[in-house]
Amino acid sequence: MSKEYYKKRIVDLRASLAKEREAKKKDNAYYANLIKRTSTPSGKATYRKSKIDRAAAHDRRIDSLKRDIENAKAALKRMK
Repeated sequence: MSKEYYKKRIVDLRASLAKEREAKKKDNAYYANLIKRTSTPSGKATYRKSKIDRAAAHDRRIDSLKRDIENAKAALKRMK
């Protein structure tokens, strides 16, 4: 693998990280709206649980992307 490959990979991973953060914000707003509009307590509880689960999934993906960026940086340093 070349230096250019790792540089491009880092740029691509950072873009993916930004998209994932934006997706998390959109999902949080979506579920907050659902919770606000639902009238039954059981419905609100279900949406709250879904919101928490979805946010946790986004957090796991963000952490994974951060690790990938760090690994690509380390590989780039080894190339030099």
